[in-house]
Amino acid sequence: MDKLKMHTQNLADDNFAALAAMFPNAVTETIDENGEIIRAIDAEVLAQEINTRIVSGKEERYQFTWPDKKKSVLMANAPIAATLRPCREESVDFDATENLYIEGDNLDVLKLLRETYLNRVKMIYIDPPYNTGKDFIYEDDFKEATGEFLKRDGQYDEQGNRLTSNFDSNGRFHTDWLNMIYPRLRVARDLLTDDGVIFISIDEKEYSNVKKICDEIFGEKNYFGDLVWEATTQPINAGSAKFGLQKKTESILFYGKKKNAISGFELEELSGSLNYPHIGKYGACRFEIIEKSDAGDYSRPTMKFAILGQQPREGKRWQIGEDTARKLENDGKVEIVDGIVKKAVYPEDEIDKKQYKPFWSLLLANEVGTAQTGKDELNSIMDRPIGFDTVKPTQLIKKIVSYLGKETTVMDFFSGSATTAHAVMQLNAEDGGNRKFIMVQLPEVCSEGTEAAKAGYANICEIGKERIRRAGAKIKEENKDKEGIENLDTGFRVLKLDSSNMKEVYYTPEEYSQMGFNLEGFMDNIKPDRSDEDLLFQVMLDLGIPLSAKINQEGKVIYVNDNYLIACFDKVDTDTITEIAKKQPYYAVFRDSSFLNDSALVNVEQVFKTYSPSSIRRVL
Repeated sequence: MDKLKMHTQNLADDNFAALAAMFPNAVTETIDENGEIIRAIDAEVLAQEINTRIVSGKEERYQFTWPDKKKSVLMANAPIAATLRPCREESVDFDATENLYIEGDNLDVLKLLRETYLNRVKMIYIDPPYNTGKDFIYEDDFKEATGEFLKRDGQYDEQGNRLTSNFDSNGRFHTDWLNMIYPRLRVARDLLTDDGVIFISIDEKEYSNVKKICDEIFGEKNYFGDLVWEATTQPINAGSAKFGLQKKTESILFYGKKKNAISGFELEELSGSLNYPHIGKYGACRFEIIEKSDAGDYSRPTMKFAILGQQPREGKRWQIGEDTARKLENDGKVEIVDGIVKKAVYPEDEIDKKQYKPFWSLLLANEVGTAQTGKDELNSIMDRPIGFDTVKPTQLIKKIVSYLGKETTVMDFFSGSATTAHAVMQLNAEDGGNRKFIMVQLPEVCSEGTEAAKAGYANICEIGKERIRRAGAKIKEENKDKEGIENLDTGFRVLKLDSSNMKEVYYTPEEYSQMGFNLEGFMDNIKPDRSDEDLLFQVMLDLGIPLSAKINQEGKVIYVNDNYLIACFDKVDTDTITEIAKKQPYYAVFRDSSFLNDSALVNVEQVFKTYSPSSIRRVL
């Protein structure tokens, strides 16, 4: 049986393999910095294949960059050997819920989720920490010393002389923040469904930078626009006012993964009524005349040619060029109607002439609340001040979530006090939806002396989890007379980021063998403090099974989503193996040390060949 890899994908290797498959003649060899021969891509051959220009080196081109951007890309693609460990005692309704609350650095968590939730998340909302210039909590391991950065960034020369001014608004101030957000957005895009969307709350300090990053990651053509939220209605304190405009709003950037694939929204025409009264080759359509006058200044002999074998009528010429006409012919989107050549226009051809009806760009305080509303909501649900000043109100998040359908999976990987989870549960209670949430939060410590610490909360995750518990109970109580309220999912599975369950020898057995170790001493390659459920969740991540899957255990055998995955991490005998094989699981997973010897392992293969030859067998 094959071993599970038990680590995330190396996307750089995957991307290279995809490119090599498309253009095998562009694959070559070169020597790396260690003198080793490695595979590489020949840029000149690739340029010839795609019939366009590839820019390289210092050649001028339009781009958005900053120090360490290349390392940010590598950070997004690099694999990790980590896992998510379930925590039943902190969860609510662990066995039945489909909601997730994940503790840990969100970049590592997103990487772990990438295979399992690839193209599965319909909506992401994030409210990342704003760049205030204070010490940054997300310290990725490629962060450099300030002195090294200043020298390379050109602010000091080799003799230590300052080269530029305006230190606060340049250089490291932005670089640290960009290095944080860029890889997280790159990985997040992979999680979105093709018709998925992302909303990003941001303030003015990094708005322009995030906009450029999103244009690069999601594509300018997939930018819908900004929602502008009236974050405060309070007049500014005249005594503390600084010269400049009073800030009363915040922007929420709105992108789709593939804008034209977006579905589930109510559309309305921007102007006029777009009717499709005729039936063309592809269904309902309308026909447009593509002729115009050929007299005087409008005369153009080159616009006279045959379309569908027919020339324009006397005194007319075509409005479209010959290349466009041939494409329309090939696509079946020109027809002869009442003796006249006309263009067939279908609804999908006019997506840009419509707008999404719910998307009013201005979100007013009297409709969705303010930052003060959000703060008051949090303090109220927690029964005491928590000390958070920048909490989004649930009405704001509900408004955004309501733009999509009722079966949406909503992710927030800067979940903070878990406003998004609260909003999802509240909206489900109101409209009978079945939305699910995935919250991700770094367990940032509540500093001694803060209101949160005084209330007994060790970190932000403790606040978020308690808020969800209280909000869920409150929502059910307030709606207790509503039909079906007992089915409202207000639970959540708590998962915590940790190192892999596997010992290092699992990943590099050849190194231990070369060092003279007897690998028989490492037969149990799983860390001693890990439970069967810990192993199960890492296996689910490895096999791409949602972490909200239904889990049932009978004795030492664990069933996931009925018989989709059957796992047994204890010692197994032939009877147990036969029982599992007869259930014909899609995956069957065992622990390597479960088998007494090689003959027992061979026996497993024979049993499955007899009862369930199509089952995929794996060991760890």
